[in-house]
This record gives sequence, structure tokens and C-alpha cells, in this order.
Amino acid sequence: MNRNAGLQPERTDLAWHRTALAAAACSLLFVGAAARQGWGLATLPAVCTATLSAVLVLLGRRGQLAARPRVLLLLAGLASGACVSAIPLVAADGS
Repeated sequence: MNRNAGLQPERTDLAWHRTALAAAACSLLFVGAAARQGWGLATLPAVCTATLSAVLVLLGRRGQLAARPRVLLLLAGLASGACVSAIPLVAADGS
């Protein structure tokens, strides 16, 4: 039986590309914050988000994200870890 997938796969693919672009933009912001703070431990969020962005781009090109739910769980964990590790850096930069 042929199922018409419609535009759902394309919308999902575009959503993952937007997520990768947002992660890349965040990593650039984290690099700027790390440069202002003298690098050191401040580079951890930049490295996490840059890695996440690269993985999203590579997996998105191969169309494997939907087929690998464990990869999605790992990526969600990496994104959460990067965000949590960035909280003290952002708070310290604002004071």
C-alpha cells in the first residue's frame, strides 16, 4: 500500500535545520562570552552547542533523525547540558 507522506517529512527536516542553525548561533554567542571571560571553563557551553549543531547537520543530511529515537534522546541531553552549563556563565557575565 502506498502512503502519501505529504509535506510532513519536509517540515520535519526544515525544523531540524532551524534547530541546527539556532544551536550554531548560540555557540557563537558562547564563544563571544568565553572570549570576554578569558576562555577557560567558559568554553564548555560553546563546545557543547557547536558539537550539537554539527551532529544535527550531519544527521539531518542523511535523514536519520526520525529513524533513530535514541540519537534524538542523546541530542536532547546534549542540548540540555549545554544550556545548564551556560546558566552560571551568563549570570556571572551580567553582574
